[in-house]
Amino acid sequence: MLYRDNPLKGVPWDDFQKLTGSQKAPLFGRGRRLYHALIAQQFDRPMLERLCELATKIRQIAKTRGGLLFLQDLLREKRAMLYFAQPSTRTFLSFYNAGQLVGLHLAEVRDTATSSEIKGESPEDSVRTFSSYVDMIIMRHPVGGFAERIAWLLSNTDRPVPVINAGSGKDQHPTQALLDIYTLQRSFEQRGGIDGKRVVFVGDLARGRTVRSLAWLLTQYRDVQQVFVAPPELQIGQDILAALDHAGVHYELTSDFAQTLPAADAVYMTRIQDEWDQAGESGRIDTSRFQLRAEHLALMKPDAAILHPLPRRAEIAAEIDADPRAMYWRQVRNGMWIRAALLLVIAERDGEADRYHDDLIS
Repeated sequence: MLYRDNPLKGVPWDDFQKLTGSQKAPLFGRGRRLYHALIAQQFDRPMLERLCELATKIRQIAKTRGGLLFLQDLLREKRAMLYFAQPSTRTFLSFYNAGQLVGLHLAEVRDTATSSEIKGESPEDSVRTFSSYVDMIIMRHPVGGFAERIAWLLSNTDRPVPVINAGSGKDQHPTQALLDIYTLQRSFEQRGGIDGKRVVFVGDLARGRTVRSLAWLLTQYRDVQQVFVAPPELQIGQDILAALDHAGVHYELTSDFAQTLPAADAVYMTRIQDEWDQAGESGRIDTSRFQLRAEHLALMKPDAAILHPLPRRAEIAAEIDADPRAMYWRQVRNGMWIRAALLLVIAERDGEADRYHDDLIS
């Protein structure tokens, strides 16, 4: 990966922590290119459209054996570490397969009990050790902001490598938001795209990092209305609402799930994030009114999209899986394509994929 400039180098950590997400975003790039991928605020409309376009090109290239062999050669000389200090199935496998698709050699740590952290090594030292062996670190961590901490730390060493945030505490999950945007874009291809749509978020919005990241990305599209449906204890945070206010976005807060369905273009369901409970507080909240059941389908538009970041519990009835509006299994596969696109953009190999695709369709 090219390393021309380093905006993070020399920035004191205390000063960095005081910055807003929008102020941090330029520090994570290299000129107009992505370097680290850490927060949703890094992705403006042109970058979102570029990643979605590239993901679709990769899909098309991968349909043939020759295309797959081409893709697998793009990053064949590169290595990446998957450092997942927090349990994950979809995100880990999505990145693992995305990396394989473009030829990355992958190493992994999925349990800190198997690393020197069990001997008392700090997580920062562990990740800096990993960076000695690889060209990129893809990490998921239960501590909010830890991926940013590592990006700052490595950028202030003599061997910086890109860091990709695969989930950070309760605050950010930018690559999940990317695949959500890609799924919405594909769902609305025949309806003018994402602009002007009404997106309803349902469930644990206070602690759902996927919603936090996606709500910000949707501000990049014109006239998108956002509706947040949750019990009062689990309603979306004021920091997200302040960002929506700043962006001039129309939004609504409600606890009446059924009344939001007829006008919804997309319904984004989420599970209760009880892993963040302090004393079993989630169990004291009645969430049965925030579950999508088969009888709700009649209330919805025939071309609406139903999304879920997964894993699910009771918030979407299994019989809804067969409905053509259910997009959550497509979301899973879309994650592999958009993450492969992100890897190529960060490695500055996306132009090669463009040229191959152009030759393919010419």
